[in-house]
Amino acid sequence: MYDYLIVGAGLFGSIFAYEAQKKGKRCLVVEKRGHVGGNIYTEEMEGIQVHRYGAHIFHTSNREVWEYMGQFAEFNRYTNNPVANYKGEIYNLPFNMNTFNKLWGVVTPRQAEEKLKEQMEAYRTDHPDNLEEQALNLVGKDIYEKLIKGYTEKQWGRQATELPPEIIRRLPVRYTYDNNYFNDIYQGIPIGGYTAIIEKMLCGAEVRLQTDYLKQKQELDAQAKKVVYTGPIDAYYEYKYGELEYRSVSFETEILDEPNYQGNAVVNYTEYEVPYTRIIEHKHFEFGTQEKTVISREYPAAWKLGEEPYYPVNNDRNNALYAKYEELAKKEERVIFGGRLGTYRYMDMHHVVAEALQKVKEENF
Repeated sequence: MYDYLIVGAGLFGSIFAYEAQKKGKRCLVVEKRGHVGGNIYTEEMEGIQVHRYGAHIFHTSNREVWEYMGQFAEFNRYTNNPVANYKGEIYNLPFNMNTFNKLWGVVTPRQAEEKLKEQMEAYRTDHPDNLEEQALNLVGKDIYEKLIKGYTEKQWGRQATELPPEIIRRLPVRYTYDNNYFNDIYQGIPIGGYTAIIEKMLCGAEVRLQTDYLKQKQELDAQAKKVVYTGPIDAYYEYKYGELEYRSVSFETEILDEPNYQGNAVVNYTEYEVPYTRIIEHKHFEFGTQEKTVISREYPAAWKLGEEPYYPVNNDRNNALYAKYEELAKKEERVIFGGRLGTYRYMDMHHVVAEALQKVKEENF
């Protein structure tokens, strides 16, 4: 008999297993995939740590979270400075003075504010009905058409005029020449990759890979006093109220016989005609000097039952549906729901760490 059956060997489940074991608890971790780490899994190729499920840059202003992760790996000084490629034109992200200078030739913050205000007022809508109207209200025509429209339509698989305005509640605009995407105090990439972190967290636990919990639920549940479930909450309840909606992503990874393909770790492709949303060049996360390079193209896709869900679609319909499942979850006495799928929320890694540590405190081993 195990104290905890942990479903999913991602960040949430691994932290829970690590903390439980420190208190002498026996943990069984089951994972549907053939590897640990969930979506932060990294794999070495050509001496390069490849982020197999998209770029994962750790950032936080929570010192406790930063120091917690720091006990498992040394983090480098990587700063996220993505750029956007629109029909061969390169723009800095997030929208800042470098972006505005490239767009309009403005030099000072006052000039940029005046130009942006002019653009916003030209397309002002008092009550935006869709994402396009909302974005035009926030940043005007030039930024919207070059840097938002095509990327967003690829990401969601729908025209911007068909998407609800609440998807874009705000857009970060900076009147400084600062290309750092995040405002957090701490930021970096673990030297040696994320998989090594997860393996340290899971050391001592029994881990069973390629094990589908939901297909063996009754048998596995009988082996533990409590369950920590990080899979899709609607799947746990056999879609009793219907399926929650997700977006998925596919990845096309390629080894190139050249030392530097695009000069940056992350390049977004914002024109609709380019089918992928971005290209990741993994070596730049760790300032690599290898003779070859590895790139991954990311293709957004509609999610279908049986495929890997990535992003919850948190619109009114889905949030109302999740609320029904959440009520069921609250009544569970021996099941803990966690992670982005278990709580139907998009979360950055630091949010997952904080949530996992909070659940550990609530358990009070």
